[in-house]
Amino acid sequence: MSDATLHDAHPDPDDFAVQISDQIESFIVAVTEVAKGDEPDSAVPFLLLELSQLLLAGGRLGAHEDFVPDERYEPDVGPEPDVDELRERFAQLLEPVDIYSEVFDPYVPRSQPVACRISDDLAGIITDLRHGMAHYREGRISEALWWWQFSYLSNWGTTASAALRALQSLVAHVRLDSPLDELDGLDTDSSSAGGDEELAEEAGRVMAAEIAGPLGLRSGPH
Repeated sequence: MSDATLHDAHPDPDDFAVQISDQIESFIVAVTEVAKGDEPDSAVPFLLLELSQLLLAGGRLGAHEDFVPDERYEPDVGPEPDVDELRERFAQLLEPVDIYSEVFDPYVPRSQPVACRISDDLAGIITDLRHGMAHYREGRISEALWWWQFSYLSNWGTTASAALRALQSLVAHVRLDSPLDELDGLDTDSSSAGGDEELAEEAGRVMAAEIAGPLGLRSGPH
């Protein structure tokens, strides 16, 4: 796709690059808005939806033949925007269900689960996507598609899939009226503060407040 096509007032909606960039930009804008915390009660289901839609774009990138950038060396896109504030906002918004357990590679025999944070995942995904978007906005379409495809296969695809699984699990626990029995001391730090039972109980209350109400769900009698 040429620079003229990129800056056309009416880009071809059927163009692959246009579709992918639209999906990615929509995700960045939507997730950044969620991080503001204006509607905390709908954060979990909204993130579930946004990550699902982003992974559709990722699947299309993964299924596509390899993109080859026009230049041998990647052009400089300038300093990466700081995502620390976004990460911190999500950590506060999702506390205490931010931490979850994930197997890094399901094809590695006897892989041990590791503790991850949804807030870290979202910040990392945004960083990868913005990097490619910087190329796209400068008219380097092949470079943007190459970067999005490469980083999908090597980083943000795995991260987004893991975060989506965690969010889907939270929603399923509420819909199926199956409260979290325990978080088993999940912590990304070397030491864990507080009791596991208290953390699990609080997680159940947060799920009910953030997910059940917005989804129109009612938990069963206890």
